[in-house]
Amino acid sequence: MNFPRFVLARQDLPNRAISNIREHIREELSASGVASQVPAGGRLAIGVGSRGISNINTIVKSVVEFWKEQGARPFLFPAMGSHGAATAEGQADVLAHFGIHEATIGVPVLSSLDVVALGQTPEGIETFMDKNAFEADGVFLIGRVKWHTDFSGAVESGLFKMMAIGLGKFAGARRYHTYAYRMGLEKMVRSVGTKVFESGKILGGLAIQEGAHHETAGLVVISGGKGAKAMLEKEEELLREVKYWKANVPVPEVDVLIVDEIGKNISGAGMDTKIINRSVSGQPNAFSDVPIVHRVYARRLSDMSYGSAVGIGLADIVHDRLVDSIDWKPTYINSLTASTPACIRLPAHFPTDRQALEAIAPTVGKDDLSTVTYCRIRNTLELVDLAVSENLVRQLEPNVEVVSEPFELPFTASDDLEEFLTIGHTLSHAPQVTA
Repeated sequence: MNFPRFVLARQDLPNRAISNIREHIREELSASGVASQVPAGGRLAIGVGSRGISNINTIVKSVVEFWKEQGARPFLFPAMGSHGAATAEGQADVLAHFGIHEATIGVPVLSSLDVVALGQTPEGIETFMDKNAFEADGVFLIGRVKWHTDFSGAVESGLFKMMAIGLGKFAGARRYHTYAYRMGLEKMVRSVGTKVFESGKILGGLAIQEGAHHETAGLVVISGGKGAKAMLEKEEELLREVKYWKANVPVPEVDVLIVDEIGKNISGAGMDTKIINRSVSGQPNAFSDVPIVHRVYARRLSDMSYGSAVGIGLADIVHDRLVDSIDWKPTYINSLTASTPACIRLPAHFPTDRQALEAIAPTVGKDDLSTVTYCRIRNTLELVDLAVSENLVRQLEPNVEVVSEPFELPFTASDDLEEFLTIGHTLSHAPQVTA
């Protein structure tokens, strides 16, 4: 099969990176007044999640240093539901792989699945809190505010979701997702988060916003001092801002989207559903405000996913290397706890990139396979640099610059694609081609 030629392209997207993260966090925490809520010498539980957040170790260390200076005795705990294979050791290991452990941050990491029951929400949902956090004098959360891969709402991923599923640990995550299947995730997050807030332990949190370059673009302290409603309203505002910053695949429609890597560190669903335009139930093109993607080819599993291949079921076809990397225990736990079994269905898989692409190209409804369009991305977090087939160039958004001459799809002797960075290194300084 003859594939169309490709070009490298780069999206011109604003870079909103905060220049001095430590100083910014210090100013935010000082201005918020949250320090006055912890008595001198009080034990402070700082909850940290499990996503691939830029600069997360610097952010966590900066928060810890501030609280130490205020005379508190902070410790860290994994604010996770079923991640790390739903074990205390696994969750501590997830943080350690992000550079978050006692040796680097300077405070203990207390990882446990033990929880304290907090009572029921008005809907009858029994709620829980990490036992170590509950026994502290206060809880402060560090989490990223962004769109969620399973639903759309005014509140999606962020501090309130962490207050629900993260603080509830595995016991809470299983129960909450069961209710969410019937009542919707946003309603569940609001209900459980509000009940957890009523424990009196939540001081607030640091809301992290990321821009289109996966850069740290916002660090906002949301104080719990004004109540749960005020926290929710502030998080809604931050989410609206992040959605406005969001990068997309910069064409209205593509036949085959090649995704070099998937993983839990990249997205809770392995691939960001609002980039690849798939619902967690497997429905294609579920989101009207996202480019149409007819087929998704996933090439490998990120090493930072620790074998969890949640999201493999969102692809139409995958490479054998991805299948061979799967650790089915954490994969089953993650997916079934979240009530998303479609995310771990095993697609057709092939031993080489060439075979996979040749198998999927005839399924997009085009007799002339030379007209099949392709877009290749590293993962669904990194969308500034990409490769597109030459027959897609005229459909690129106006903010996209073609930065290379056309080139043949670069297969190795073993019929696999050259790695993305190798292509970029070789061709990024080639003469510019205009659409």
